Amino acid sequence: MSKRSTEHATFVIERTYDAPRERVFSAWADQASKARWFGPGEEHELDFRVGGREHLLARMDDGTAYSFDAIYQDIVDDERIIYSYDMHRDDVRISVSVTTVEMLPVGEGTLLRFTEQGAFLDGEDEPELREQGTGKLLDALGETLAQEVPAS
Repeated sequence: MSKRSTEHATFVIERTYDAPRERVFSAWADQASKARWFGPGEEHELDFRVGGREHLLARMDDGTAYSFDAIYQDIVDDERIIYSYDMHRDDVRISVSVTTVEMLPVGEGTLLRFTEQGAFLDGEDEPELREQGTGKLLDALGETLAQEVPAS
């Protein structure tokens, strides 16, 4: 495979959920809640605080391991999460990104705006594939929120 150095890309995905911002935020902040939509993984650790880290290791059917390692840079409860992360496929770093997750009130629901600014390395990953995969994760978040019964 030829090395093409770095491809920079930014994408924005928006989803509207029929859940208040507090519930959407909690689905990111609470490890058990996040595991319902962000996995599956054979390892998942979440230290959700500014300076805290998150690690997810997922293994595909063919044995390929993907790892996600994030550092939380900024958190405003129920409003904003900013984290930087890198992804590896086996022992090869495939990307480094900065992500902003904004939660805006829309009626009684929430507009989630996910913005990723990525450096995709040496042709090992493609921005279009990351955007597609992220869209599926955000759809899974919506399905999880729809299935959860809010606490009274």
